[in-house]
Amino acid sequence: MKTFKILSIICFALFSSAYTFAQQDFQGKAYYESKTTIDMENFGGPDMPADRKKAFMERMKSFLEKSYILTFNKAESIYKEEEQLVAPGGSQGRGFGGFAANFSAGEQYKNVQTNQLLQEQEFFGKQFLIKDSLPKLKWKMTGETKQIGQYMAMKATTMKAVDKTDFSSFRPRGRGGNNDASEKKTDSTSVDKPVEEVEVPKEIEVTAWYTMQIPVNQGPGEYWGLPGLILEINADRTTILCSKIVLNPSEKDNIKAPSKGKEVTKEEYVETVTKKMEEMREMYGGRGGRGGGRPGRGR
Repeated sequence: MKTFKILSIICFALFSSAYTFAQQDFQGKAYYESKTTIDMENFGGPDMPADRKKAFMERMKSFLEKSYILTFNKAESIYKEEEQLVAPGGSQGRGFGGFAANFSAGEQYKNVQTNQLLQEQEFFGKQFLIKDSLPKLKWKMTGETKQIGQYMAMKATTMKAVDKTDFSSFRPRGRGGNNDASEKKTDSTSVDKPVEEVEVPKEIEVTAWYTMQIPVNQGPGEYWGLPGLILEINADRTTILCSKIVLNPSEKDNIKAPSKGKEVTKEEYVETVTKKMEEMREMYGGRGGRGGGRPGRGR
């Protein structure tokens, strides 16, 4: 009975959207809100004053909460952050907030026919164009459904490898599953050491909700590969939720591959970022240093 219900939903979705997507010049826009949570109990430690935690979260807010627009047609898409006015110095400064400010992502281009992924990325004042193939995501259909706005969405899950440049998955080093209280405690100066106390997991679980009422092989960020537009992503501590969709807008955008920046492979870019992180680690005195984030002050 459950299988019959799902098949009925799929048939209805395909029938109702057939005319819209038969148009040769079809284009759509999906607006997404992205939010990442962090564990403040570990960042800075339980002894870190409440006012410092609050100030840290204010500095990080522009990196943890973002709005994006995905412009797509049948084969291509451009995913970019909506422009926002940020108060001068509102998210800069020392520590992890200042370090994360040096990761500035530009347009991301996906082509599902040529299996191409291009990402404009600024890193410490240098502009890169990262050329890669689309990630191979092995989606598992669960059969679960839910309503997202006016769309019927279906659930799929996958495991995804995480690269070292994904600061949204940064977490306190050595905290995962360790019950030793002494290992969990971090002194309150560690929030000023951008790379000393963090690491990135090798793999995370991703849950996607997609709708076959919009039968395009696209989604936010690097996510794709489902038989319908992805409306929601839950990946580690990040949630990306579609808030609005406009199909066949009166004014269409020109979807084209970005070209700005030095062309590098994903591996070359990760190597560049890793090298810079190691330089920062040495600058801030290594894991044993307690110099308040100033170079040359470690014990």
